[in-house]
Amino acid sequence: MVRSINPKKAKRKNKNKGEASSSSIPSMPTRVWQPGVDKLEEGEELQCDPSVYNSLHGFHVGWPCLSFDILGDKLGLNRTEFPHTLYMVAGTQAEKAPLNSIGVFKISNVSGKRRDVVPKTLLNGDDAMEDEDDEDEDSDSDEESEDGGASTVPIIQVRRVAHHGCVNRIRAMPQSPHICVSWADSGHVQVWDMSSHLNALAESETEGKDGTSPVLNQAPLVNFSGHKDEGYAIDWSPATPGRLLSGDCMSMIHLWEPASGSWTVDPIPLAGHTASVEDLQWSPAEANVFASCSVDKTVAVWDVRAGKSPALSFKAHDADVNVISWNRLASCMLASGSDDGAFSIHDLRVIKDGDAKVAHFEYHKHPITSIEWSAHESSTLAVSSGDNQLTIWDLSLEKDEEEEAEFKAQTKEQVNTPQDLPPQLLFVHQGQKDLKELHWHNQIPGMIISTAADGFNILMPYNIQNTLPDLAP
Repeated sequence: MVRSINPKKAKRKNKNKGEASSSSIPSMPTRVWQPGVDKLEEGEELQCDPSVYNSLHGFHVGWPCLSFDILGDKLGLNRTEFPHTLYMVAGTQAEKAPLNSIGVFKISNVSGKRRDVVPKTLLNGDDAMEDEDDEDEDSDSDEESEDGGASTVPIIQVRRVAHHGCVNRIRAMPQSPHICVSWADSGHVQVWDMSSHLNALAESETEGKDGTSPVLNQAPLVNFSGHKDEGYAIDWSPATPGRLLSGDCMSMIHLWEPASGSWTVDPIPLAGHTASVEDLQWSPAEANVFASCSVDKTVAVWDVRAGKSPALSFKAHDADVNVISWNRLASCMLASGSDDGAFSIHDLRVIKDGDAKVAHFEYHKHPITSIEWSAHESSTLAVSSGDNQLTIWDLSLEKDEEEEAEFKAQTKEQVNTPQDLPPQLLFVHQGQKDLKELHWHNQIPGMIISTAADGFNILMPYNIQNTLPDLAP
């Protein structure tokens, strides 16, 4: 699979030609753009519709980042009120090895506005759309509000730690988010303590603002060089704090165990794949079980108590299996994404004839680069692809012609949805180039962060109106 990002920045062309006002352009019905299907005619251009987001922001941090992780915080479990504050860690893909770093980010003033799935003006039979809070107020502006109010631009604070070589993947320990692990293209796996940087950001509103802080030199807690090649697969155990897996491009997986403030890495790898291990996921329900996927087109399920070979393995796709995600709310379900653009859902309870596939989608036409189940809704997952689309899916949905007719009547045919889209497809986000990774925010329902060659996006689609499950007994 192709993973690298070209760090050279491409200039964006201004497509606004002439000075004709929008009133001189004939009104055309809005429709959804499908990459690989639709073609732009001469004079046409794509436009983002801000009204379909509760929140949408973009920013870049210099060198592109192939991987990042959202850090758990103490600001509240189920946060719904704007503006939001969040923390994350990301690793760069710089042009030269010494220029790379790990960034610890505090992003505050993430503004937005919760919208109705069906606008009230349409439900009330009102033809005029002007009363719906005005379009200028609806969209998230990148400037101060016209009345001199507070800025709606997110405030980015960052502290950077030098990292020799590009960061292939980075993950934070869920039980102790200040502990992070990075996979370097040099073949080293390193564990870092970022507590001092997180504390500095939490205690200040100016520390590292606008990227002004210098790159700091810091020694990792552990520097493991036992892999024979670089890799991308890495995952912390959600059940056993500090337990870690790392997989490389030579098909080997090493198990890490916490030991007296450090880690002991089993020098004898787990071997079961015949090609590069692309992704690893611990089971959310069983402390000793994990899954792996590989360029050999298979997904394997392992029990670390049962030796160095997988407990089971099955062919998951007809091409490289790039990414997997284990559903934390329905632990029998495993999602996988392939190099041919397909993604599948596997029910591990019903493996038959070497196949556990219960759903399969071929909407994307380029490699799947990231896939992740929502932590809030057991049937919802997000997917990113090399076709520059981030899609959100609800697998519980089925086509309902009566409901569609009723919705169309309510909106007075304002909705012009293509007829050939899968009914499970909830949302399509575009505008980023060379999407690489996405994550749901576990404490802010409906928020997704994505990274690409041209920077990060923070988005909250308006039709993802979920809340965290009630965990009370």
